[in-house]
Amino acid sequence: MDTEQKNDFISGLPLTVVEAMAKIDGHASVSGIIFIVDENKSLIGCVTDGDIRRWILKTGDLSASVEAFMKKNPVFIKENERAKAREIMLTKSINALPVVDDEKRITDIVILERDGNISKAKKSLKGIPVVIMAGGKGTRLYPYTKILPKPLIPIGDTPIVERIIDCYTEYGIDRFFMTVNYKKGMLRSYFNDLDPEYEVVFVEENKPLGTGGSIKLIKEKFSNPLFVTNCDALIRADYADIYEQHIKSNNDITVVSALKNITVPYGVINSGENGELLSMEEKPKLAYFVNTGMYIINPDTIELIPDDTMFHMTHLVEKVMKNGGKVGTYPISEDSFLDMGEFEEMKRMEQKLNIISEN
Repeated sequence: MDTEQKNDFISGLPLTVVEAMAKIDGHASVSGIIFIVDENKSLIGCVTDGDIRRWILKTGDLSASVEAFMKKNPVFIKENERAKAREIMLTKSINALPVVDDEKRITDIVILERDGNISKAKKSLKGIPVVIMAGGKGTRLYPYTKILPKPLIPIGDTPIVERIIDCYTEYGIDRFFMTVNYKKGMLRSYFNDLDPEYEVVFVEENKPLGTGGSIKLIKEKFSNPLFVTNCDALIRADYADIYEQHIKSNNDITVVSALKNITVPYGVINSGENGELLSMEEKPKLAYFVNTGMYIINPDTIELIPDDTMFHMTHLVEKVMKNGGKVGTYPISEDSFLDMGEFEEMKRMEQKLNIISEN
């Protein structure tokens, strides 16, 4: 690993939660970890995306230093132990292992390369239902959606809805309910021609019912919590962990939320009484968690959805909370949420998926 690549995995202090998430995003698909060094460049800790998620769920504090929760005894090896690196990583279930010198300065980072026989095990979610809300017109993507329904707009050579389904099938899920309205015949025809190994049950709206209202049209009664998701966003996360968090937290609804960093493109002025200038901040960065449109809901919450009425998932969240139910969140990083709602976001999605557009 060259110096530039190695430095992508290393950070000093202070380092805030938001900064750590951004740094991990740069190589999350490789390791999901950063190593913390002191002023002498000596290894003193490590932080994983899981550590960050647990901290956010516990405190909600994005401005805190990772020093508050980092692991202070990270696994490492010396150069003469390099031959044992793979065995150590498999034993410890880690994807990245720093090589250090006598002063614990990182000289290299070994990344675990997995072959076809050794892959990251995914806990099965077989039997867990998934509802894909695919009835909207996708007006933000005109003129594409004048021709195709939004779920069939391709990312690379594969429709977005098929890519979404593929994320679930990796966990053994093989039955999907797709609520449809606009250009529903094209959606039916596509999946009939595709003839996938999984089952797609189409739930037809006679009129727009919103992202939540159409769920009430599903005739099947569910016994387990179910995933509900938009048809235009890819969530790159551990779906089994999301589901387990929902159960463990005893939530009625879990909303998957993604960090969104926004840079104000101007210098911001802070003023006091009588217009006195107190301070100026050039192009400050703001950080928020946004709704990704992916939820896990308990079956009994469906009874709160009114019949034959325009009703969105956000209305269901509000109704559950008003009735004293528990709504939780599952935080993911900014780059783990790929939204296709607008043209610029479509390009970003292709870049993150390493898809080269022919245009």
